[in-house]
Amino acid sequence: MDRHLVLIGGGHAHVQVIRALAERPEPGLRVTLVTDRLLTPYSGMLPGHVAGFYSHDDMHIDLERLAHVSGMALVRSAACRIDRQSRLVMTEDGTVVPFDILSLNVGITPDLSGIAGADRHGIAVKPISTFLGRLERVLDDASRPDGPRRIILVGGGAAGIELALALKARLRSIDAAGRPFWIAIATGNGLVPTLNGSVQRRARAALARHGVKVLDAFRVAEINSDGIRSRDGRFVAADAVLVSTAARAPAWLQETGLPTDPGGFVKIEQTLTVMDDPAIFAVGDCATVVDNPMPKAGVFAVRQGAALTENLRRTCRHMPLLPHQPDRNFLTILMTGDGSAIAGRGRWFALEGAWVWRWKDWIDRRFMRLFSDFRR
Repeated sequence: MDRHLVLIGGGHAHVQVIRALAERPEPGLRVTLVTDRLLTPYSGMLPGHVAGFYSHDDMHIDLERLAHVSGMALVRSAACRIDRQSRLVMTEDGTVVPFDILSLNVGITPDLSGIAGADRHGIAVKPISTFLGRLERVLDDASRPDGPRRIILVGGGAAGIELALALKARLRSIDAAGRPFWIAIATGNGLVPTLNGSVQRRARAALARHGVKVLDAFRVAEINSDGIRSRDGRFVAADAVLVSTAARAPAWLQETGLPTDPGGFVKIEQTLTVMDDPAIFAVGDCATVVDNPMPKAGVFAVRQGAALTENLRRTCRHMPLLPHQPDRNFLTILMTGDGSAIAGRGRWFALEGAWVWRWKDWIDRRFMRLFSDFRR
Protein backbone atom coordinates (compact mmCIF):
# COMPACT_ATOMS: atom_id res chain seq x y z
CA MET A 1 0.00 0.00 0.00
CA ASP A 2 1.41 3.42 -0.96
CA ARG A 3 2.39 5.66 1.93
CA HIS A 4 3.46 9.28 2.00
CA LEU A 5 6.36 10.44 4.18
CA VAL A 6 6.59 14.19 4.69
CA LEU A 7 9.85 15.67 5.99
CA ILE A 8 9.49 19.15 7.48
CA GLY A 9 12.84 20.92 7.49
CA GLY A 10 16.16 20.07 5.89
CA GLY A 11 18.32 19.66 8.99
CA HIS A 12 21.30 17.39 9.61
CA ALA A 13 19.18 14.28 10.19
CA HIS A 14 16.75 14.75 7.31
CA VAL A 15 19.43 15.18 4.64
CA GLN A 16 20.72 11.75 5.64
CA VAL A 17 17.23 10.29 5.39
CA ILE A 18 16.79 11.76 1.89
CA ARG A 19 20.07 10.30 0.67
CA ALA A 20 19.49 6.89 2.27
CA LEU A 21 15.95 6.50 0.88
CA ALA A 22 17.18 7.54 -2.58
CA GLU A 23 20.01 4.99 -2.48
CA ARG A 24 17.69 2.23 -1.28
CA PRO A 25 14.04 3.21 -1.85
CA GLU A 26 11.37 1.81 0.41
CA PRO A 27 8.73 0.07 -1.75
CA GLY A 28 5.48 2.01 -1.94
CA LEU A 29 6.88 5.06 -0.10
CA ARG A 30 6.59 8.58 -1.55
CA VAL A 31 8.66 11.32 0.08
CA THR A 32 8.08 15.08 0.14
CA LEU A 33 10.40 17.66 1.68
CA VAL A 34 8.75 20.83 3.03
CA THR A 35 11.11 23.75 3.60
CA ASP A 36 11.44 27.45 2.84
CA ARG A 37 15.24 27.26 3.02
CA LEU A 38 16.78 25.71 -0.06
CA LEU A 39 20.29 25.88 1.41
CA THR A 40 20.89 24.25 4.77
CA PRO A 41 24.05 25.18 6.70
CA TYR A 42 26.27 22.57 8.31
CA SER A 43 27.00 23.87 11.81
CA GLY A 44 30.31 22.01 12.06
CA MET A 45 31.77 24.27 9.38
CA LEU A 46 30.42 27.58 10.71
CA PRO A 47 33.59 28.63 12.59
CA GLY A 48 35.74 27.73 9.59
CA HIS A 49 33.50 29.80 7.33
CA VAL A 50 33.68 32.79 9.69
CA ALA A 51 37.48 32.45 9.74
CA GLY A 52 37.54 32.47 5.93
CA PHE A 53 38.58 28.85 5.47
CA TYR A 54 35.31 27.72 3.83
CA SER A 55 33.14 29.46 1.27
CA HIS A 56 29.39 29.86 1.62
CA ASP A 57 28.88 26.95 -0.79
CA ASP A 58 31.35 24.77 1.12
CA MET A 59 29.23 24.85 4.28
CA HIS A 60 25.75 24.61 2.74
CA ILE A 61 23.80 21.64 1.40
CA ASP A 62 21.71 22.45 -1.66
CA LEU A 63 18.34 20.97 -0.71
CA GLU A 64 16.75 21.71 -4.08
CA ARG A 65 19.46 19.76 -5.87
CA LEU A 66 19.41 16.95 -3.30
CA ALA A 67 15.63 16.54 -3.60
CA HIS A 68 15.87 16.61 -7.41
CA VAL A 69 18.59 13.97 -7.73
CA SER A 70 16.80 11.86 -5.10
CA GLY A 71 13.53 11.94 -7.03
CA MET A 72 11.60 13.45 -4.13
CA ALA A 73 8.96 16.18 -4.21
CA LEU A 74 9.86 19.59 -2.80
CA VAL A 75 7.44 22.13 -1.34
CA ARG A 76 9.24 25.49 -1.19
CA SER A 77 7.42 27.00 1.76
CA ALA A 78 7.65 26.91 5.56
CA ALA A 79 5.27 24.64 7.44
CA CYS A 80 3.06 26.62 9.79
CA ARG A 81 0.37 24.18 10.95
CA ILE A 82 -0.25 20.48 11.39
CA ASP A 83 -3.73 18.96 11.43
CA ARG A 84 -3.08 15.70 13.23
CA GLN A 85 -6.67 14.53 12.97
CA SER A 86 -6.79 14.83 9.18
CA ARG A 87 -3.07 14.08 8.70
CA LEU A 88 -2.33 17.34 6.85
CA VAL A 89 0.55 19.82 6.85
CA MET A 90 -0.24 23.43 5.95
CA THR A 91 2.42 25.85 4.71
CA GLU A 92 2.73 29.62 4.72
CA ASP A 93 1.92 29.88 1.01
CA GLY A 94 -1.34 27.93 1.45
CA THR A 95 -0.13 24.55 0.23
CA VAL A 96 -1.77 21.56 1.92
CA VAL A 97 0.32 18.37 2.07
CA PRO A 98 -1.29 15.11 3.26
CA PHE A 99 0.89 12.63 5.13
CA ASP A 100 0.87 9.12 6.50
CA ILE A 101 4.23 9.48 8.25
CA LEU A 102 5.66 12.81 9.37
CA SER A 103 9.10 13.86 10.57
CA LEU A 104 10.20 17.22 11.99
CA ASN A 105 13.77 18.52 11.81
CA VAL A 106 13.24 22.28 12.00
CA GLY A 107 15.97 23.49 14.34
CA ILE A 108 15.68 26.20 16.98
CA THR A 109 15.29 29.94 17.31
CA PRO A 110 17.15 32.22 19.74
CA ASP A 111 15.75 32.76 23.21
CA LEU A 112 16.88 36.25 24.11
CA SER A 113 14.19 36.84 26.71
CA GLY A 114 16.63 36.49 29.61
CA ILE A 115 18.78 39.45 28.52
CA ALA A 116 17.24 42.92 28.34
CA GLY A 117 17.77 44.55 24.95
CA ALA A 118 19.23 41.45 23.36
CA ASP A 119 16.48 41.27 20.75
CA ARG A 120 17.35 44.79 19.56
CA HIS A 121 21.10 45.03 20.10
CA GLY A 122 22.33 41.43 20.07
CA ILE A 123 23.16 39.18 17.11
CA ALA A 124 21.94 35.64 17.77
CA VAL A 125 24.14 32.82 16.44
CA LYS A 126 21.10 30.60 15.83
CA PRO A 127 19.56 30.16 13.35
CA ILE A 128 22.76 30.16 11.32
CA SER A 129 21.06 31.31 8.11
CA THR A 130 20.05 34.60 9.75
CA PHE A 131 23.30 34.96 11.67
CA LEU A 132 25.50 34.80 8.57
CA GLY A 133 23.87 37.80 6.92
CA ARG A 134 24.08 39.94 10.05
CA LEU A 135 27.69 38.93 10.69
CA GLU A 136 28.72 39.81 7.14
CA ARG A 137 27.32 43.31 7.66
CA VAL A 138 29.42 43.65 10.82
CA LEU A 139 32.53 42.51 8.96
CA ASP A 140 31.83 44.85 6.06
CA ASP A 141 31.47 47.73 8.51
CA ALA A 142 34.68 46.67 10.25
CA SER A 143 36.63 47.25 7.04
CA ARG A 144 35.92 50.97 7.31
CA PRO A 145 38.37 53.16 9.27
CA ASP A 146 35.54 54.24 11.57
CA GLY A 147 33.94 50.80 11.72
CA PRO A 148 33.33 48.57 14.77
CA ARG A 149 36.42 47.46 16.68
CA ARG A 150 35.07 45.98 19.93
CA ILE A 151 33.18 42.68 19.55
CA ILE A 152 31.86 40.57 22.44
CA LEU A 153 30.53 37.02 22.30
CA VAL A 154 28.07 36.06 25.02
CA GLY A 155 28.47 32.41 25.97
CA GLY A 156 31.51 30.38 26.98
CA GLY A 157 30.54 27.14 25.29
CA ALA A 158 32.23 25.57 22.29
CA ALA A 159 30.38 27.84 19.85
CA GLY A 160 31.44 31.03 21.61
CA ILE A 161 35.09 29.99 21.82
CA GLU A 162 35.32 28.86 18.20
CA LEU A 163 33.58 31.97 16.89
CA ALA A 164 35.80 34.28 18.92
CA LEU A 165 38.93 32.63 17.54
CA ALA A 166 37.43 32.52 14.04
CA LEU A 167 36.73 36.25 14.16
CA LYS A 168 40.31 36.89 15.26
CA ALA A 169 41.53 34.93 12.24
CA ARG A 170 39.17 36.74 9.85
CA LEU A 171 39.95 40.22 11.16
CA ARG A 172 43.69 39.77 10.70
CA SER A 173 43.12 40.37 7.00
CA ILE A 174 41.38 43.70 7.63
CA ASP A 175 43.43 46.85 7.91
CA ALA A 176 42.45 48.28 11.29
CA ALA A 177 43.60 51.80 10.31
CA GLY A 178 45.46 52.22 13.57
CA ARG A 179 42.48 51.08 15.63
CA PRO A 180 43.11 47.43 16.58
CA PHE A 181 40.26 44.98 17.03
CA TRP A 182 39.32 43.84 20.53
CA ILE A 183 37.35 40.62 21.02
CA ALA A 184 36.03 39.20 24.29
CA ILE A 185 33.93 36.31 25.59
CA ALA A 186 31.46 36.95 28.42
CA THR A 187 30.78 33.77 30.33
CA GLY A 188 28.87 33.20 33.53
CA ASN A 189 29.85 29.55 33.96
CA GLY A 190 33.44 29.21 32.81
CA LEU A 191 34.73 27.98 29.46
CA VAL A 192 33.30 24.79 27.91
CA PRO A 193 32.05 23.61 31.33
CA THR A 194 30.80 20.31 29.90
CA LEU A 195 34.33 19.30 28.81
CA ASN A 196 37.23 18.11 30.92
CA GLY A 197 39.74 20.33 32.70
CA SER A 198 42.52 19.75 30.19
CA VAL A 199 40.35 20.95 27.31
CA GLN A 200 39.27 23.97 29.37
CA ARG A 201 42.89 24.91 30.07
CA ARG A 202 43.89 24.49 26.44
CA ALA A 203 40.92 26.59 25.30
CA ARG A 204 41.79 29.37 27.73
CA ALA A 205 45.41 29.28 26.61
CA ALA A 206 44.38 29.50 22.94
CA LEU A 207 42.19 32.52 23.66
CA ALA A 208 45.02 34.22 25.56
CA ARG A 209 47.49 33.40 22.78
CA HIS A 210 45.27 35.16 20.25
CA GLY A 211 44.43 38.09 22.49
CA VAL A 212 40.79 37.23 23.19
CA LYS A 213 39.73 38.60 26.57
CA VAL A 214 37.68 36.31 28.83
CA LEU A 215 35.15 38.08 31.05
CA ASP A 216 34.72 35.46 33.76
CA ALA A 217 31.68 35.28 36.06
CA PHE A 218 30.02 37.82 33.79
CA ARG A 219 26.33 36.97 33.64
CA VAL A 220 24.91 39.34 31.06
CA ALA A 221 21.75 41.12 32.18
CA GLU A 222 21.52 43.78 29.46
CA ILE A 223 22.75 44.55 25.97
CA ASN A 224 22.41 48.11 24.73
CA SER A 225 23.79 50.18 21.88
CA ASP A 226 26.98 50.89 23.85
CA GLY A 227 27.84 47.46 25.24
CA ILE A 228 26.86 44.86 27.84
CA ARG A 229 26.06 45.03 31.53
CA SER A 230 26.37 42.16 34.01
CA ARG A 231 23.92 41.26 36.74
CA ASP A 232 26.36 42.65 39.33
CA GLY A 233 26.50 46.02 37.53
CA ARG A 234 29.75 45.79 35.57
CA PHE A 235 29.67 47.43 32.14
CA VAL A 236 31.88 46.65 29.13
CA ALA A 237 31.72 48.73 25.96
CA ALA A 238 31.12 46.97 22.63
CA ASP A 239 30.30 47.85 19.03
CA ALA A 240 28.77 44.43 18.28
CA VAL A 241 27.50 41.67 20.57
CA LEU A 242 27.04 38.09 19.38
CA VAL A 243 24.87 35.80 21.52
CA SER A 244 25.37 32.02 21.55
CA THR A 245 23.46 31.04 24.67
CA ALA A 246 19.87 29.90 25.17
CA ALA A 247 17.51 28.89 22.38
CA ARG A 248 13.93 27.69 22.07
CA ALA A 249 11.86 25.69 19.64
CA PRO A 250 9.97 27.46 16.81
CA ALA A 251 6.79 28.93 18.29
CA TRP A 252 4.45 27.31 15.75
CA LEU A 253 5.22 23.84 17.13
CA GLN A 254 3.31 24.68 20.30
CA GLU A 255 0.19 25.27 18.20
CA THR A 256 0.27 21.84 16.55
CA GLY A 257 -1.15 19.90 19.47
CA LEU A 258 2.09 17.93 19.70
CA PRO A 259 3.32 17.35 23.26
CA THR A 260 5.96 19.95 24.15
CA ASP A 261 8.08 20.70 27.20
CA PRO A 262 8.28 24.14 28.90
CA GLY A 263 10.80 25.28 26.29
CA GLY A 264 8.45 24.41 23.44
CA PHE A 265 10.54 21.43 22.32
CA VAL A 266 8.61 18.43 21.01
CA LYS A 267 8.66 15.58 23.52
CA ILE A 268 9.77 12.32 21.96
CA GLU A 269 10.48 8.71 22.90
CA GLN A 270 13.89 7.08 22.49
CA THR A 271 12.55 5.70 19.19
CA LEU A 272 12.44 9.37 18.02
CA THR A 273 8.65 9.24 17.75
CA VAL A 274 6.39 11.83 19.34
CA MET A 275 5.20 10.58 22.72
CA ASP A 276 1.54 10.22 21.79
CA ASP A 277 1.83 9.49 18.06
CA PRO A 278 4.08 6.71 16.64
CA ALA A 279 3.58 7.96 13.06
CA ILE A 280 5.17 11.35 13.80
CA PHE A 281 8.91 11.71 14.41
CA ALA A 282 10.93 14.70 15.61
CA VAL A 283 14.71 15.02 15.66
CA GLY A 284 17.50 17.52 16.09
CA ASP A 285 17.36 20.62 18.24
CA CYS A 286 13.56 21.01 17.99
CA ALA A 287 12.98 17.80 19.98
CA THR A 288 13.77 16.48 23.45
CA VAL A 289 13.96 12.81 24.42
CA VAL A 290 11.98 12.86 27.66
CA ASP A 291 13.79 9.93 29.27
CA ASN A 292 17.26 11.05 28.17
CA PRO A 293 17.47 14.78 27.30
CA MET A 294 20.66 15.82 25.51
CA PRO A 295 22.34 19.17 24.90
CA LYS A 296 21.26 21.09 21.80
CA ALA A 297 24.26 20.30 19.61
CA GLY A 298 24.57 19.46 15.92
CA VAL A 299 26.51 16.28 16.65
CA PHE A 300 23.38 14.64 18.07
CA ALA A 301 21.27 15.54 15.04
CA VAL A 302 23.93 14.08 12.74
CA ARG A 303 23.96 10.85 14.72
CA GLN A 304 20.17 10.63 14.71
CA GLY A 305 20.15 10.42 10.93
CA ALA A 306 20.81 6.68 10.64
CA ALA A 307 18.49 5.83 13.55
CA LEU A 308 15.67 7.91 12.07
CA THR A 309 16.09 6.28 8.67
CA GLU A 310 15.94 2.81 10.20
CA ASN A 311 12.79 3.55 12.19
CA LEU A 312 11.08 5.17 9.22
CA ARG A 313 11.73 1.97 7.27
CA ARG A 314 10.43 -0.10 10.17
CA THR A 315 7.29 2.02 10.33
CA CYS A 316 6.67 1.33 6.64
CA ARG A 317 7.18 -2.40 7.25
CA HIS A 318 5.05 -2.51 10.43
CA MET A 319 8.06 -3.66 12.44
CA PRO A 320 8.91 -2.75 16.04
CA LEU A 321 10.93 0.46 16.33
CA LEU A 322 14.41 0.52 17.82
CA PRO A 323 15.49 2.92 20.59
CA HIS A 324 18.28 5.35 19.74
CA GLN A 325 20.96 5.47 22.42
CA PRO A 326 23.11 8.61 21.92
CA ASP A 327 26.64 8.57 23.29
CA ARG A 328 27.08 11.38 25.79
CA ASN A 329 30.82 10.76 25.77
CA PHE A 330 31.25 12.19 22.27
CA LEU A 331 34.38 13.74 20.78
CA THR A 332 34.45 17.53 20.58
CA ILE A 333 36.92 19.39 18.36
CA LEU A 334 37.44 23.12 18.80
CA MET A 335 38.97 25.07 15.92
CA THR A 336 41.50 27.68 17.13
CA GLY A 337 41.68 29.66 13.88
CA ASP A 338 45.42 29.30 13.37
CA GLY A 339 45.58 25.97 11.58
CA SER A 340 45.28 24.04 14.83
CA ALA A 341 42.46 22.54 16.90
CA ILE A 342 41.73 21.07 20.33
CA ALA A 343 40.07 17.66 20.71
CA GLY A 344 38.45 16.47 23.91
CA ARG A 345 36.38 13.58 25.14
CA GLY A 346 35.33 12.24 28.50
CA ARG A 347 36.99 13.11 31.78
CA TRP A 348 40.62 13.17 30.67
CA PHE A 349 41.17 12.86 26.91
CA ALA A 350 42.57 16.04 25.31
CA LEU A 351 44.80 16.62 22.28
CA GLU A 352 45.88 19.68 20.38
CA GLY A 353 47.75 20.34 17.17
CA ALA A 354 47.66 21.04 13.44
CA TRP A 355 46.87 17.39 12.72
CA VAL A 356 43.70 17.67 14.85
CA TRP A 357 42.49 20.52 12.62
CA ARG A 358 43.30 18.49 9.48
CA TRP A 359 41.34 15.59 10.99
CA LYS A 360 38.32 17.80 11.69
CA ASP A 361 38.53 19.34 8.22
CA TRP A 362 38.59 15.86 6.66
CA ILE A 363 35.58 14.72 8.73
CA ASP A 364 33.52 17.79 7.82
CA ARG A 365 34.38 17.76 4.12
CA ARG A 366 33.64 14.04 3.90
CA PHE A 367 30.20 14.61 5.46
CA MET A 368 29.40 17.39 2.99
CA ARG A 369 30.52 15.31 -0.01
CA LEU A 370 27.83 12.77 0.87
CA PHE A 371 25.34 15.32 -0.43
CA SER A 372 27.23 17.57 -2.87
CA ASP A 373 28.54 14.60 -4.88
CA PHE A 374 25.45 12.41 -4.56
CA ARG A 375 24.01 10.98 -7.76
CA ARG A 376 21.14 8.53 -7.68
